[in-house]
Amino acid sequence: MAAVDLTTHPGHLARRLQQAHYLLWNTMVSEEITSPQFAVLNTLVAEPGLDQRTVGERVGLDRSTIAEVVSRLTRRALVDKERDPDDGRRWLLRLTPDGLRTHTRLTVRIARMNQLFLAPLSAEEQALFFGLIQRVADAAEELRHPTETAAAPRP
Repeated sequence: MAAVDLTTHPGHLARRLQQAHYLLWNTMVSEEITSPQFAVLNTLVAEPGLDQRTVGERVGLDRSTIAEVVSRLTRRALVDKERDPDDGRRWLLRLTPDGLRTHTRLTVRIARMNQLFLAPLSAEEQALFFGLIQRVADAAEELRHPTETAAAPRP
C-alpha cells in the first residue's frame, strides 16, 4: 500500500498550524494565559456581563471547557462571576481591572505574533486565507451543531 500525501489532508495541516501557533503564543504572547482564555477575556471586553454559556458559544468552547477556563480566570482574579439576579442558575461574567489590563497588554503582543505568523502571505493572500478558513470553520461548526431543520427527520 502506498503512503498518502499528508499535504492534502486538512487535519494534518491544521494540526501543524496549531503547533506553530502554540509555539509562537507561548514565546511571544503568554505562558500563563492560553489562547482560549484570551478569547474569553476578549469577548468580555466586547460584551461585559454575558452569561458563561453565551461566552462559551461565542468562543467555540463546550460547556465543561468554558467552565474550566472561567474557573482559571476567576482564580487569577481576571474575571468576576456573579449570579444572574433573574436566573440563579446562570453566572454573569465581567473582567476585573486586572483582567482588562491583561487583555490590553496581550492584545499588543498578539498583533506582533500574528504579523510573524502570517508573514509568508501577502495582504491579499491573508484576506483569502482568513475567508477560506472561516468558511471551513463555519461548515465544521454546522456539522457539530446542525440546525434544527437539517436535523429534523425527513417524512
